[in-house]
Amino acid sequence: MKRVLWTRLALVFSLIAVFILSIVPASSIPNIAAFEYLTDKRIHGIVYFYLAMLIFISKFRLSNTKNLLLLLFIFGFIIEIIHHFHPYRYFEVGDLLANFIGIYIAYLICKKK
Repeated sequence: MKRVLWTRLALVFSLIAVFILSIVPASSIPNIAAFEYLTDKRIHGIVYFYLAMLIFISKFRLSNTKNLLLLLFIFGFIIEIIHHFHPYRYFEVGDLLANFIGIYIAYLICKKK
């Protein structure tokens, strides 16, 4: 039970971190040398895969899990809408697709278990 609580806290803090990093100007986010080889879309896929895996590890009931995965995609969609109005960011359908792919891969992996 304690592990589930920590996982859910990690999910909440990760969502907050993703939101904050998504609304600050991209130029203010430091480049991390280890991630230079990754493209923006791959980073989106990896981040949303990570968030989806946290949802699965948090042991929500399966019906709730599917709803939470949908909410996670909507979270990414809302961020993209904010980017449309943000002076230093812009809306990208490719980001939404990468988010979806990351979530879907996590779903496929956890569905097989």
